[in-house]
Amino acid sequence: MTPRHYGNWFDIQIMGEDDMASYKEFHKRSIEDRDGFWGEQAQLIHWNKQPAQIYDFSNPPFVKWFVGGETNLCYNAVDRHAETHPDRKALVYISTETDEEKTYSFSELRAEVMRMAAIYQSLGVKKGDRVLIYMPMIAEACFAMLACARIGAIHSVVFGGFASHSLATRIDDAKPTVIVSADAGMRGGRPVPYKHLLDEAINLAEHKPAKVLMVNRGLDKAMEVVAGRDEDYATLRAQHLDAQVPVTWLESSDPSYILYTSGTTGKPKGVQRDTGGYAVALAASMKHIYCGNAGETFFSTSDIGWVVGHSYIIYGPLIAGMATVMYEGTPLRPDAGIWWKICQEQEVTVMFSAPTAIRVLKKQDPAFLKKYDLSKLRGLYCAGEPMDETSHQWMMDELGIPVIDHYWQTETGWAMLTLMPGVEDQAVQLGSPGFPAYGFDVRLFRDDGTECGPNEKGIVGVVPPLPPGCLSTIWGDDKRFVSTYFTLFQEPQVYSSFDWGIKDDAGYYKILGRTDDVINVAGHRLSTGAMEEVLASHPDVAECAVIGVADDLKGQLPMGFVCLNKGCEREPDDVIRECVKLVRDRIGPVAAFKSAVVVERLPKTRSGKILRGIMGRIADGQDYKMPATIDDPAILGEISDTLSKVGLIKNA
Repeated sequence: MTPRHYGNWFDIQIMGEDDMASYKEFHKRSIEDRDGFWGEQAQLIHWNKQPAQIYDFSNPPFVKWFVGGETNLCYNAVDRHAETHPDRKALVYISTETDEEKTYSFSELRAEVMRMAAIYQSLGVKKGDRVLIYMPMIAEACFAMLACARIGAIHSVVFGGFASHSLATRIDDAKPTVIVSADAGMRGGRPVPYKHLLDEAINLAEHKPAKVLMVNRGLDKAMEVVAGRDEDYATLRAQHLDAQVPVTWLESSDPSYILYTSGTTGKPKGVQRDTGGYAVALAASMKHIYCGNAGETFFSTSDIGWVVGHSYIIYGPLIAGMATVMYEGTPLRPDAGIWWKICQEQEVTVMFSAPTAIRVLKKQDPAFLKKYDLSKLRGLYCAGEPMDETSHQWMMDELGIPVIDHYWQTETGWAMLTLMPGVEDQAVQLGSPGFPAYGFDVRLFRDDGTECGPNEKGIVGVVPPLPPGCLSTIWGDDKRFVSTYFTLFQEPQVYSSFDWGIKDDAGYYKILGRTDDVINVAGHRLSTGAMEEVLASHPDVAECAVIGVADDLKGQLPMGFVCLNKGCEREPDDVIRECVKLVRDRIGPVAAFKSAVVVERLPKTRSGKILRGIMGRIADGQDYKMPATIDDPAILGEISDTLSKVGLIKNA
């Protein structure tokens, strides 16, 4: 694939930087001179106390960044801009579901955050306490996160699409003092109640929060209030209208938040983020990757329940002094032009979305895009799953600007692979997320730990130390942090992404899929192992397997294979319906679990390992090589026949 140049895409940002190094020089220095490089990047944020040491890697693979430095995420995102440009636009809340729109200046945002912080303090929240946030995309969710950062509390945002059981596991792990929620979200013109799910989750959880702070939007008239526990946000806000809550200065390594990601077992991993390293990483990314300037507007179409929402709806744009758009709605309501309408009206300069959304929009009438003035929009960035070349080309043709696919994870907090227009004019290659970002010593490894050559498939790994902004550990479980991410080989010690990748002769990377049981559904990482646990709990299920199959819209979808108990006389379709409902109830609609079949047996190796990879190739209509270790080759034919009968083989 020939890379495609757009000239100086971001002239405004690049002009005047006569000493701008090339990408290769820039990246090399970030690895070989970490003290000098990251010491310079650290000056992009405000420090109450300058770091005494740039990084401490004395206890690998753990690394501490900007040791001894004191800073605060909320101060960097809000206060310093409120002090210099109080009237500048900061937060734009838009809901096409409730037909609401409200803009907050930096001064107004600071006032709302201090009110929320005062509410927290009145409910007993102290530095180091956890606050769990289970909310739709409303302005109060932004206040809730920033208020935690302001007083040194640790927030844990849980995506509103998760059901009670998944929410309960996170409550038990984080042990929050307070939970912040709302009566309901809105999706597709219909209320999506939250409160009953939250109440059920608290009932399921062993840990009971002292207080639940509720934002009542008036969408769920049947919402029940638990006396003595539930508090009304509007009532408490009115009591703290004039609150003045100073920031709590935190040591750089103090945790800022916990964000749960699906693991290879049913128990989610609490990714723990530091404070100073994260602030510096985001500030640097806004300059070198996104080229966002103070006074401009950034629009990320993600959700605060995911890492993109943390990094590039809340913290990153605000740290850079940009306005950020917080959008409740779909890309198709009221019509397929809504995102572009927002871009026009808010004069959006940088946009962030996902390949799934691009594929949705590609199916719509292009007239919806063409009717709006997008002259301010300089670049569209995508992440969450690999971008297919067709959609990538279509979007660039329609917009006439670079569409930059980049690759990162909940664990990294920002891009591992990307183009960096703020460093060098780099050509877009369709379907590729580009090159290793500065600070990331990315390499491809064979199964034996040796490095791959050009055009050779390998495991995407990072030679530690991980750069600023990445996870510092797994919440409450340092051993799991090491065993999960750094035991791919005995030698060398490498951070494993659990993704396959390949690098061409020009250095462009492509991501080829997961190495473990985590699948990527519309940018949401979900554990097939967790789904298998749910299916296995059904009384009629003897054995099961869940695989990820290719989907044109969402990238991947889960598919279940169920073996019934011997002697089960029930109709298979009835069991499947119950299994689908069970996954939906336990994990949530986010799992997108809709397809499952009953089979007599599962294909296994002689040692008993289920051959999920081969099952996936069968379902995707791909050729496969018969494994030498398979116990009974005839089973693969049985699987193929079953899927064919129910029309579940792709391209069949």
